[in-house]
Amino acid sequence: MQLVSAAKSGEHHAFVELFHRHSAKILRTTLRVTGNHHDAEDAMQDAFLNAYAHIAKFDGRAQFGSWLIRIAINSSLIILRKRRIRPETSIDSSSDIDSSYVWNLIDSSADIETHYFIYERTLRLRKAIGRLPPKLRSVVEIQQARDGSLKETAEFANLSVAAAKSRLLRARQALRRTLV
Repeated sequence: MQLVSAAKSGEHHAFVELFHRHSAKILRTTLRVTGNHHDAEDAMQDAFLNAYAHIAKFDGRAQFGSWLIRIAINSSLIILRKRRIRPETSIDSSSDIDSSYVWNLIDSSADIETHYFIYERTLRLRKAIGRLPPKLRSVVEIQQARDGSLKETAEFANLSVAAAKSRLLRARQALRRTLV
């Protein structure tokens, strides 16, 4: 508490001593949250900078170490949020991180080109279904809308299972010819 009081009064060496006493624990904490040594170091640096900037606001209700860990966790979470928004991958082959782990950190959401390709393909499929003969189109639309078994599709279309199966097969064949 004496070091904290001295750091609050502006004594730089007191904060340096607090850094030396808590840096290993803070690094372990940020490493557990981020899962990446480089991000953990960045989070630790941010945590100590924030603690230094706001040490006057430390009111002593909690222990200094607990207060500092909370700041470190928040800094780690901010870095993780930034990584999720802008995923990065190291191209350094001498990295101390397993390369399979690095690739798992990449944002798995599809890029805009993939989304557009899927959208166009879905649109083409809908148009092709719309051009099918009414008997075939109705069975395909029921199958898509209900997403049930062949028996359920046949019952809903008021057909026999064999007739529904035959119409679905002919519709798929017609769609393949149209879409290829």
